[in-house]
Amino acid sequence: MRAWTLPMLLVLCGSAIATGLIFRGSVGAAAALLLVFVLLAGAHSPLVFPRSIGALEAQRRSAADGRPVVYWRPGCAYCLRLRTRLGRRARRAHWVDIWRDPAGAAVVRAANDGNETVPTVVVAGRPHTNPDPDWVREQLPGAV
Repeated sequence: MRAWTLPMLLVLCGSAIATGLIFRGSVGAAAALLLVFVLLAGAHSPLVFPRSIGALEAQRRSAADGRPVVYWRPGCAYCLRLRTRLGRRARRAHWVDIWRDPAGAAVVRAANDGNETVPTVVVAGRPHTNPDPDWVREQLPGAV
């Protein structure tokens, strides 16, 4: 539920502002503003990211197939930047939402001096905090 807090707040705020604009007679502006808030909510929701798995499962899979593990959380602009820059290749990594998985949050805290700094990408057992998306793309299988 925590992952949906920011998106829900964005939709609620956009709805409230749009309602005020409708009462003032600005239906077009209200529709445009509401659309912007809905798009922002979608961009910050878990829907934009590949399906998250638990940290232990991600580590097991990564050990078997060599794919990076990306620890992220909804609402993180840097996580969204990484996800956007990876494009469809993002599905080649294992994604762990640290707000849904306490073990994932613990991995991130251990790698970042007790802070939950994301994205933290683990490649071959080594954590990399907020790495360059181009570098992450190179670590994905089938990268060209």
